[in-house]
Amino acid sequence: MESSGSWDAIVWNQIEDPRSRRSTQGMEEYLLEDEEVHAQGHGVNLLNTDEAGIVSVTNFRLLFVSQATKSIVELGTIPLTTIEKLNDDVKLQSLPHKYDKNQPRELLQVIGKDMRVIVFAFRPRTKQKNEVFDALRRYTKPANLWELYAFSCDPSTVDKTSSPKSRLLKEYERLFSKQFPKSGSGFEVEKDSMHKNLWRLTTVNSSYSLCSTYPSQLIVPKSISDEDLWLASTFRAGRRLPIISWCDPGSGAVLARSSQPLVGLMMNFRNNADEKLVSALCPQIFDPKKPPRKLYIVDARPRANALANGAKGGGSESSSNYPKSEVLFLGIQNIHTMRDSLSRLRDYVDAHGSISSNGTSSAVSLVGDRRNRGSTWGGGSLNSMTQFSSMLGEWLNHIQNILVGASWIAAQIAQESASVLVHCSDGWDRTTQLIALACLLLDPYYRTFDGFQALVEKDWLAFGHPFAERMGIPTVTENGGSQYELLRQPSVGNLSSSPSRTSLGSSGSSSNTSAQSQTSNNSSPILLQWLDCIAQLLRLYPSAFEFSSKFLADFMDCVFSCRFGNFLCNSEREREQSGVTSSCHCMWTYLADLRASGGSYHEHFNPFYDAASYDAPLVPPAAALAPTLWPQFYLRWTCPPESQGGGLESHWHSMSKKYAASIKAKEIAESRSRDIKMRMESMLADLQRERRASSSALAMAQKARRENAAIKRAIQSIGCEVNFSINENQVDRTEEMSYSFRREADAGSQQDDNADLSVSISAIEDGLVSDTPSDQVCESLCPLRTREGCRWPHAACAQLGSQFVGLKANFDAFDRLSIEDCYFGPE
Repeated sequence: MESSGSWDAIVWNQIEDPRSRRSTQGMEEYLLEDEEVHAQGHGVNLLNTDEAGIVSVTNFRLLFVSQATKSIVELGTIPLTTIEKLNDDVKLQSLPHKYDKNQPRELLQVIGKDMRVIVFAFRPRTKQKNEVFDALRRYTKPANLWELYAFSCDPSTVDKTSSPKSRLLKEYERLFSKQFPKSGSGFEVEKDSMHKNLWRLTTVNSSYSLCSTYPSQLIVPKSISDEDLWLASTFRAGRRLPIISWCDPGSGAVLARSSQPLVGLMMNFRNNADEKLVSALCPQIFDPKKPPRKLYIVDARPRANALANGAKGGGSESSSNYPKSEVLFLGIQNIHTMRDSLSRLRDYVDAHGSISSNGTSSAVSLVGDRRNRGSTWGGGSLNSMTQFSSMLGEWLNHIQNILVGASWIAAQIAQESASVLVHCSDGWDRTTQLIALACLLLDPYYRTFDGFQALVEKDWLAFGHPFAERMGIPTVTENGGSQYELLRQPSVGNLSSSPSRTSLGSSGSSSNTSAQSQTSNNSSPILLQWLDCIAQLLRLYPSAFEFSSKFLADFMDCVFSCRFGNFLCNSEREREQSGVTSSCHCMWTYLADLRASGGSYHEHFNPFYDAASYDAPLVPPAAALAPTLWPQFYLRWTCPPESQGGGLESHWHSMSKKYAASIKAKEIAESRSRDIKMRMESMLADLQRERRASSSALAMAQKARRENAAIKRAIQSIGCEVNFSINENQVDRTEEMSYSFRREADAGSQQDDNADLSVSISAIEDGLVSDTPSDQVCESLCPLRTREGCRWPHAACAQLGSQFVGLKANFDAFDRLSIEDCYFGPE
């Protein structure tokens, strides 16, 4: 059955050989591989669309199947890890008029991280709501990592041909060298390049002892030894020392990242190894005509926040301690501010969308309100428009700050050939946003599908963005055990603090404590903000990206769902410990197969992509960086028609779908035409063979008729009568010879092969037969007449033309004649 849900879009994950499950409860045709039902409710209404159906809690998602269409309802189907909050005590201000107020339904509200707010109405005085609610509380907050649906697949089906580590090395090779050396732990760039002998690859962190949240292999200045790296790591929060992320192949300028320095409250702590390492990020320019290269140290936080961190041991750099450097602050807020801002935006979009969780439409209308003596707009007072502008403006201000910061960083590298070091507090949230967005602006490769994957795996996954914490899912402890929420190493502490993470509570904490930990929360929409920024750039430069805005939205949904192992845990080290790569399917393979299923017309492809015109860095002017709401993501549940934005891209995809459908129909028609043509040619060949066979049979029949007629005349001439009879099924039939032969020519194929053909020849009375074949007139006129009279058949006959009557011997025919003595008269 064709599903409307986005999780059944590709065939590789469909059920082909169903395994035995503990429970499916009649939902087999809707479930994915290894998906099983834990709780179910019948006769449930989805208030958003006023649709009745069956709601099921599986080990992967909350599944809603329409009772009318027998298909999955996408709005009411949400992965469990995408659920942010549950509320079973819902009191809506208004309900659809069809519901009886005397028998109110039991409501359950589900709030998603993907801007979804859905409400289910259960039948009153039943246990269905409690069963579904209890199952949701249990499975949306799993006790350990291995309870996630991603680990339910058969490990033997996981593609192990490529690992994240090997792909990271491949990206390092693309950035810094054309090939790795056959031996040794490091490599250098080409000898003929401007920035030769500047960088090296080190495996000092191969066991993650230098920094547990960094990748095992790092790019560092060649002038910095591994011992210097160990010393420098003690001066940075979480031991996240400055590491190179990207290098300009032309100028040699680098983009580096780290965490905040531990300068202390008085900002008087220093570290020689750290200062040496940071200075090495800014190599000299050998061209005397160009000014010396400058180093910008970009602190993503507001200045006040950076100073406040000094009281906890953190802080920011002083330009006086780092030669040729300049320190700047971007004023980007922390994770808690971002989370609260998105929550307020989600609530307002839900309340004032055309599809609302309270079951009422909030389309633009003006309704008189006598009590308030005013008007309402979209379900609220006109003043609510100001409130919405405030909420929307707050979120868009955050997006704009990230855009401006990343664009400024890209401009310094592209236009000034300056090196830039970026950090925030821990160096894994705001730092990752800025670094990854600046790389996207600087390098056209990252604006392709393959480059986007390489960028995410490098700066988000390898460099330790805490996906488990930001999405509120379990991860692993240092000893390999499971812990619901494992806090990262704090950004404060003295220089001798351990590089390892500290966990919250004991490993044996209950699930309730785990749930409270997740609520007390380090979750935040950091990755969503980065994708929002890319969507804004895609709006500004519609031909610069190979992928579309729909691809970004689907990518975010895949990350939220935790259906794949790529974005589990908090770091490369934790993913190795948990065996994610060898135990879970790969999201990149899923997305690639999804694109392949639709060909070049798939909605993930940007139809306006022009690689030749955008093969250089993008440096948007500040005036153009005025973001708007990303409709394809934020409005898709509450305002589906408006979520497409009426843009050219959506129209193109709509037309391309119709064109692809017409091409498919044309191919089917052409295939049928070819089949019909082949059948006609085959029938024509058969007809020609039948014609040839018929002509041959007719010629043979005519020949046989002439021969038989001659035989008849010959036999009759000697005074015998010829009768042909066919003995078929013990029934004798005697027919005239001429008729018999004609029938054999026309319908011989219909006679039984076993029928007996007998020919009887009987003598005719002498008086009935003339002595000569001619009458008296013939005898008197015959030129061959002798005195004795007509001597035929012993002599020639003028009437018959020959002594032998012109007969041709047919021995087969004569062999079939049976002439018996009784046929002749007495002598």
